Amino acid sequence: MTIAGSAAARRIERVLPLLVGVLAFGIWEALVRWFAIPPYLLPGPLLVAETLWRDGRSLLAALAVTLQVTGSALVLATVVGFTLAFALARFRWLERSVYPYLVALQVTPIVAIAPLILIWIDDVFLAQVICAAIVALFPIVANTSLGLASAEKDLLDLFRLYRASPWQTLCLLRLPTALPHILGGVRISGGLALIGAVVAEFVAGTGGSDTGLATRILEAGYRLEVPRMFAALLLLALTGVLLHSALGWLSRWLLRWRDGSANDV
Repeated sequence: MTIAGSAAARRIERVLPLLVGVLAFGIWEALVRWFAIPPYLLPGPLLVAETLWRDGRSLLAALAVTLQVTGSALVLATVVGFTLAFALARFRWLERSVYPYLVALQVTPIVAIAPLILIWIDDVFLAQVICAAIVALFPIVANTSLGLASAEKDLLDLFRLYRASPWQTLCLLRLPTALPHILGGVRISGGLALIGAVVAEFVAGTGGSDTGLATRILEAGYRLEVPRMFAALLLLALTGVLLHSALGWLSRWLLRWRDGSANDV
């Protein structure tokens, strides 16, 4: 394939998701109009867009609160996950002792844990952050542990031959090898942190002006304001896509920087 052909193929790949979205929204709008579906059952995308434009300021303010919980939870899960993964990689007996409980924590629904955390912790924001961090923790621990254990045996033997300390082996061999796995775990945990933040706010059921999008969805549901519910859901979906894309771009940039540094050496 020529360079021009490959560039055209890349442009088509970028446009295809937009075309699929436009087609899906067009079919959705046509079906709503054709069958005269009332807005309190299923609003059309044009009505959802109008609602989003009209209530955008309120919904964006709520989104900012949700993103505060999401960002704090992702940072907390990253710090705890890295520390725990390094400890598991350093002490095998600790991995055998703790890992089954991490799996149990991962498979336990957060909606069953969140009420307990909200009872034990008076600060609602901190409780929501902890709930979201629990959801986002396991991929970081699992991917980081896998990456740290994926160093080549020959290179490990070489480091032992030169009497490298465990810290030198970690920094110079295991961490660079584990970087793609670590970034993949953080990328997965970003979306999970957003889900955990929304679920935690659903369980908390807080009210007032300084609340997130989950509360706006609950309020709209109680009032049968279905277009507003769809507008909030659309905003959440777009936020998730942008968060995933941003973490993906960060991963590619860090890996490119690492590969470039290796080539410079």
